[in-house]
Amino acid sequence: MSLIESRVLELTTPRISEALPRDYIALTKPRVMSLVLFTALVGLVLAPGDFHPVLAITALLCIAAGAGAAGALNMWYEADLDAKMTRTAARPIPRGRITRPEALTFGITLALFSVITLGILVNWIAAGLLAFTIFFYVVIYTIWLKRRTAQNIVIGGTAGALPPVVAWSAVTGSLAIEPLIMFAIIFFWTPPHFWALALFRRGDYASAGVPMLPVVAGPDAARLQILLYSIVLVAVAVAPWPLGYFGAAYGAAALVLGAVMLALAVQVYRRRTGAAALRAARRLFRFSIVYLFALFAALLLGELAARLPFAL
Repeated sequence: MSLIESRVLELTTPRISEALPRDYIALTKPRVMSLVLFTALVGLVLAPGDFHPVLAITALLCIAAGAGAAGALNMWYEADLDAKMTRTAARPIPRGRITRPEALTFGITLALFSVITLGILVNWIAAGLLAFTIFFYVVIYTIWLKRRTAQNIVIGGTAGALPPVVAWSAVTGSLAIEPLIMFAIIFFWTPPHFWALALFRRGDYASAGVPMLPVVAGPDAARLQILLYSIVLVAVAVAPWPLGYFGAAYGAAALVLGAVMLALAVQVYRRRTGAAALRAARRLFRFSIVYLFALFAALLLGELAARLPFAL
């Protein structure tokens, strides 16, 4: 059999997929999804008005499915980059567990299911916002910005900041100041979080040709931007308390968490060489996850406490 004939046979023979359910779960970026789902839950609980528990669960599942679809489509498009980076080389596509066409089909199916289901069973405003979120993450961030500009994560952060807005609109069918505040908190949290990661994974991003800020502008420029964004983040997170949008418990949590966030950002700015610099970046990256979870947990607990009978 000639080489051409064997190649034709290879292309035409049906491929038996080796993918297991856990491989498709990995495509959805479950760690990212957990943060998306939690912030959406907070937006759902804070929204005014009565909302049937079945509709609430439906909305959250659709938002989670939409986040999973965005993750799968991101991995479909970035499979070549993932294969070059230590942090992502074990993902399903680089490992050969799932093909790119399979990931594309899975992502599109999940996206359509999440948007259509949310629209039919809840409302089309929330569905439209979810569709925009998926589009922004996949097309604007992944396809357009990621490989072209060091501001990729700043602009792309819009997608990650929208889930609480989608959840709020699922309940109310409209927007208000509170979900926009939650949007702003996540939006300004995104750059210091991901640039801290990029500082200690700089070699990975450089080898893959991804223009993250520490690679393009240098580590010191990234450290300054991390500090500046952290200052803005803490100010944005604390401001709703004195303005009367969120309660005193949230305000206290925002002050304490913000103080730690700023202290770690200052350490990143000051420690610029050697192992100490890498440790500072890792500490900030890890705490930033705790910061966002704890801040939104304070919002959630404050709202639940306000609804207790003795709070009336």
